[in-house]
Amino acid sequence: MTVVRVAFTQATWTGDKESMIDLHEAWTREAAAQGAQVIGFQELFYGPYFGITQDTKYYDYAETIPGPTTDRFAALAAELGIVIVLPIYEEDQPGVLYNTAVVIDADGTVLGKYRKHHIPHLPKFWEKFYFRPGNLGYPVFETAVGKIGVNICYDRHFPEGWRNLALNGAEIVFNPNATAPGVSNRLWEIEQPAAAIANGYFVIANNRVGLEDNEYGDEAVNFYGSSYAVGPDGNFVGEIGSSTEDQLIVRDLDLEKIREVRERWQFFRDRRPDAYGPIVAP
Repeated sequence: MTVVRVAFTQATWTGDKESMIDLHEAWTREAAAQGAQVIGFQELFYGPYFGITQDTKYYDYAETIPGPTTDRFAALAAELGIVIVLPIYEEDQPGVLYNTAVVIDADGTVLGKYRKHHIPHLPKFWEKFYFRPGNLGYPVFETAVGKIGVNICYDRHFPEGWRNLALNGAEIVFNPNATAPGVSNRLWEIEQPAAAIANGYFVIANNRVGLEDNEYGDEAVNFYGSSYAVGPDGNFVGEIGSSTEDQLIVRDLDLEKIREVRERWQFFRDRRPDAYGPIVAP
């Protein structure tokens, strides 16, 4: 398959889990009706971005994998024949929680999961309260539409993860986010295109949108959306998403461009892993 039609979402927290799940099921149906073969949701898609505070009540959003949300979307994937990248707050066992994304193939098979490696602990991003660091490496999943990897939000600031996904064969990397305005705005514009260029693959970067004041009042963060797809040449595929509105975005990715760009630049031929030892030194 050369051209893959990809869908991705940016949504505002509605105030309850079930309505968020219903919204994303409806979007998945709409995407499939538009011919999309794969869809990816934003980070922690069915809840608020609870890193704003440190409160044990948000542990209740964690689910096992498999579990109710994974099972629901696996059945939907099989019904519609669509691949789904499904971010989940994962409970591995009581008190052992991860920020995870499940990859479900177009026949409903759960191919596996990625656990967010890099966990921030900064004002309004108190994630170490909620998540252990990921421990499953950087898997790449053979799906009906090609080889898919995942890098979650804060992971995008660390180039080593992007490269691991490339070395593992990724063609499309989904990067679900909860990214707030401030110093991150400029990084949002350049980091994922730079990663796509350096590693010769497509990146789908989707972000929450809107103010979660229904959850956090005056402490709420106003997420800026601006979701996009970017190719291995660093060019955006279509327009960047809205900075204020909920959106289902659909884009066509020509995977032949990966070969074209890699043969032009030969970064993989010319890289020097023998010289990179200090990168992994403690």
